Amino acid sequence: MSAHLPAEVPIPVDPRAQDGRTVRRLRLGVGVLGFLLPIALPVGNSLTSARIALLSSMSASYYTHMRNVFVGGLCAIGVFLICYRHDRREDRLSSVAGVLAIGVALFPTEPPSSLVPHPSTAQTTVGMLHLAFAAGLFGVLGYFCLRLFADSPAAGGRRPAQDWVYLVCGWVIVAGVLTVAVAGVLHLARDWPLTLPYLGEAVSVFAFGVAWLVKSEAVKPLAARATGPVPTAPATP
Repeated sequence: MSAHLPAEVPIPVDPRAQDGRTVRRLRLGVGVLGFLLPIALPVGNSLTSARIALLSSMSASYYTHMRNVFVGGLCAIGVFLICYRHDRREDRLSSVAGVLAIGVALFPTEPPSSLVPHPSTAQTTVGMLHLAFAAGLFGVLGYFCLRLFADSPAAGGRRPAQDWVYLVCGWVIVAGVLTVAVAGVLHLARDWPLTLPYLGEAVSVFAFGVAWLVKSEAVKPLAARATGPVPTAPATP
């Protein structure tokens, strides 16, 4: 007489969960765009202008030949962040960051005085919204690096190597934002070839890109060994 095994109860799957490969690909997409955008904007602007054409800020590229690259890159980052799903804490903040990134793209900074000596009230208001979106975006991205990514459980009291990368990137973002703020308040070095606002923004975005590249495990020597693999939705046996 054959024994009948009890029917297995299917394990419920969280409909919001993403498989590990999707999570890593979204992180990689965000990282690559953040890594390349600060480089592509001045290089592309120089090539299209047939001269070395540096920018007063990354946001100022909206008024150059690189407008579509700037807007498209930020919108792509925003969509990737909104689609990103890992855990509830990261889900909410990544969605907020995605909306802020799209806001930075769609609400341009105030036009430079060389183009519009006397901006209208609408242009000034939109420019203030741009600054608000940008400040919020950098704040969330810095929080990602300092609090969400760099929270691996210590092994033997020592942080994993990738955690130090996240911490450095987070503080670089903070330093970059402070540089932009101080330069804006004190009107520092507006006539330098490489302005402090562009340097602060570019370094911050670059650091954000590096952090997400490392988190995507694209940098194999820094792959998260201590934290283990990205959780995946459990499969039914």
